[in-house]
Amino acid sequence: MIPIAPAFIASETAARHDLAHYMRPGTLQLTALPPLSLYVHLPWCLKKCPYCDFNSHQMRAAELPEQRYLEAVLADLEAALPLVWGRRVHSIFIGGGTPSLFSPEAIDRLLSGIRARLPLEPDCEITLEANPGTFEKDRFRAFRSAGVTRLSVGVQSFNDDFLKTLGRVHDRAQALAAVEEAAQAFDTFNLDIMYALPGQTLAALKQDMATALALAPPHISIYHLTIEPNTYFAKFPPLIPEEDTAYDMLDLITDMTGQAGLQRYEVSAYASAGHRCQHNLNYWQFGDYLGLGAGAHSKLSFAHRVVRQVRFREPRRYMEQALAGHCLAQDSEVSRADLPFEFMLNALRLKDGFVLQQFCERTGLAIGAIQKGLDAAERQGLIERDLTRVKPSVRGFDFLNDLQALFLPPPR
Repeated sequence: MIPIAPAFIASETAARHDLAHYMRPGTLQLTALPPLSLYVHLPWCLKKCPYCDFNSHQMRAAELPEQRYLEAVLADLEAALPLVWGRRVHSIFIGGGTPSLFSPEAIDRLLSGIRARLPLEPDCEITLEANPGTFEKDRFRAFRSAGVTRLSVGVQSFNDDFLKTLGRVHDRAQALAAVEEAAQAFDTFNLDIMYALPGQTLAALKQDMATALALAPPHISIYHLTIEPNTYFAKFPPLIPEEDTAYDMLDLITDMTGQAGLQRYEVSAYASAGHRCQHNLNYWQFGDYLGLGAGAHSKLSFAHRVVRQVRFREPRRYMEQALAGHCLAQDSEVSRADLPFEFMLNALRLKDGFVLQQFCERTGLAIGAIQKGLDAAERQGLIERDLTRVKPSVRGFDFLNDLQALFLPPPR
């Protein structure tokens, strides 16, 4: 097991001071704390994809500073322990970057270090993101032996031409082999698929989806390719399908997944019974999450406030700062005015919406804080509601941005 970092001892007094700061009286009154998840960011990839705006950095597997980075992550966790003391972890998500670049032995050490410091629920879901380009025989089984319970495989497409356009380091054959290995090693796994790709037609998408569904994945996450700022595609934009075609593609996806027994439960997520991603559900239900690693974000609730934190983004600086006991680049309280929008931004992504009481419990606010937006959304046919629950209508799901915008705070 990786030992406790000396930096933790030096920073213990500061952590206690921080806890008192978070626990001081405030204007909110949360009656209970939401479930707590843990996110661990491993920021390296073999190659930066042209559409990717995540905090990822190109590095060969042989060059990864595995030991030093794990020491930094666990030092980061040590420093944060006073803020989550006594709370049990419901899910862990190891994301990136390409976490499967790390050896199974490193993932084992990471999870062992987490278990030694935080209590996990007996059925804690532990997800690892993996890319077919880092796949080798029995590697996925080794991740399972290390404690990972769920694999998320970043396939994106089974078409070699589209994979090349997307800058992926794997090909169709590697994707198929990786998914087949994941199915053998894990009881549940996810496929990441992208649509509205440059040059993609409805026929091409149908073929891609048919290939994916033939592999019988219990969960698929499907994302519209978007051109994000500060990416290669933003500098050199590809020609992507028009909006109407993209809507037709989404309808096709929903039809095909439904016929395969996968139900759409979130804007971008489809699952068979018993295979919904518990970690992502906690995000969408405005649960808490402690983010560890370079650039990781946290959302933590206390009796009288909700706070957000961001770790230093650049890996080398993050490691230095975490090992020195102070890796937070940002630490701020979510204002009362922003809480309704932050809650609704997440909860309205769910097909089943949310229970009204949950809004009160997770924000410390009364229903009146969202009443005006709910009334407007109902008039526009964007939601359905009764005395206990609110959920987006079919129209609301199609025009989700418009629905969420109704809950934006007034200009200040």
